[in-house]
Amino acid sequence: MRFTSLGSGSKGNATVVHCGDTRVLIDCGFSVKETEKRLLRVGLEGRDLAAIVVTHEHADHIRGVLPLAKKHNLPVMMTVGTSKVLNDHSQVDLTLVDSDSVFAIGELELKAVAVAHDAREPVQYVVRGEGLTLGVLTDLGSITPHVLENYRQCDGLLVESNHDVDMLADGSYPLSLKHRVGGAWGHLNNQQTLHLLQNIDIEQLQHLVIGHISQQNNSLDLVKDVISAIEGQLPVIHYACQEEGFSWIELLHDEIR
Repeated sequence: MRFTSLGSGSKGNATVVHCGDTRVLIDCGFSVKETEKRLLRVGLEGRDLAAIVVTHEHADHIRGVLPLAKKHNLPVMMTVGTSKVLNDHSQVDLTLVDSDSVFAIGELELKAVAVAHDAREPVQYVVRGEGLTLGVLTDLGSITPHVLENYRQCDGLLVESNHDVDMLADGSYPLSLKHRVGGAWGHLNNQQTLHLLQNIDIEQLQHLVIGHISQQNNSLDLVKDVISAIEGQLPVIHYACQEEGFSWIELLHDEIR
């Protein structure tokens, strides 16, 4: 199993997970034209995808979902709450999934994990294939026992480290937006991300990717400084960016590594 990001940040998010003949796109926060350009960069076309699964309805995650699905006749999976905010999804093959449900797409099994975020019914996903587990975990403001339980044992993990508390407080965002981003239903700050990593089985992790790093309220140096507290316990750490995302990362069984 392998995974790649087409871009990670407040201007657009999209992650591809590939196992055998199955390629699933998690979120599509870019226009169709931009998504297809970014897919080509990782050696794919829209028609290569098996489905699109959606975490929540914010524009940086859903902007291109319906247009891309219509163009390439792709099935779409999302929660009931997320579907309620869409104006028209009658022209796509839409499957509604419950929070914390498990469903299969080709050779992949996905579990929708409920998270604390300011959306109608937001989820993140734990993806399993070939006996390996990938966790995708962005857009949440609180680390609940439920999240820890579901992400405790991953071979690969993409997790957000959205903002630095001081930079957010001193920055130019309106006070209401600062409260939203930094609140219990917003985004993880750097210290929260560290706390998460200190409370899961990081010894099992082959690859850790830090993503959804705010361009206004964080910096790569600040993230690296916080993560350095556990750096020696992790084999490989990657940092996703808005423009490039990150290239393909392959997860392997112990006997192959």
